[in-house]
Amino acid sequence: MAEYFTEEGLKKLKEELNYLKTTKTKEIAELLKYAASFGDLKENAGYHDAKDRQAFLLGRIEELENVVNNAVVYEKKVTDAVQIGSSVVLLLDGKEEKMEIVAPGESDILKNKISYESPLGQKLIGQKVGKEFTLKTGEENLQVKILKID
Repeated sequence: MAEYFTEEGLKKLKEELNYLKTTKTKEIAELLKYAASFGDLKENAGYHDAKDRQAFLLGRIEELENVVNNAVVYEKKVTDAVQIGSSVVLLLDGKEEKMEIVAPGESDILKNKISYESPLGQKLIGQKVGKEFTLKTGEENLQVKILKID
C-alpha cells in the first residue's frame, strides 16, 4: 500500500536505509566476528547479543526498503487548503501553535510535525483559514481555529 511522504521525509528515510546497509551492517559483522573469536558459540553471550542486533538490523532494513519502494512523494498543489506538507498556524484552546502536516513515518510531535493520519491531521486536511472546530481528545475537547496556512 502506498504511503505519502514529503520529499524531505523520503530523503531522510533513504539516508537511514543507506546508513544501515553500509555502515551499520559492517559494524555488526565486525562485532559478530569479534564475539565468535571467543569460541564455544553455545555459551557465548556476546555472540548471541550480536546475532540479536543483526536480526533487528535486518528487520529494520527490510521495513525501510518496503516503505521506500511503496512511497509516493506528495507534490503540494497551489491551494489555500491544508494538505500534506503544509505548515499551519493554529489557535489551540487560545494558544497559538505552528505545525507541519507530514506522513506518518515523518511525524515528530517534539518538532511539531503531525501525521495526516492523526486525529488532528485528519480534521485539518482540506480545511481553510478561519475554519473552527472541536477536537475530542479522550475526555477533553480542544477548540481549534486555523489562523494561517503556508
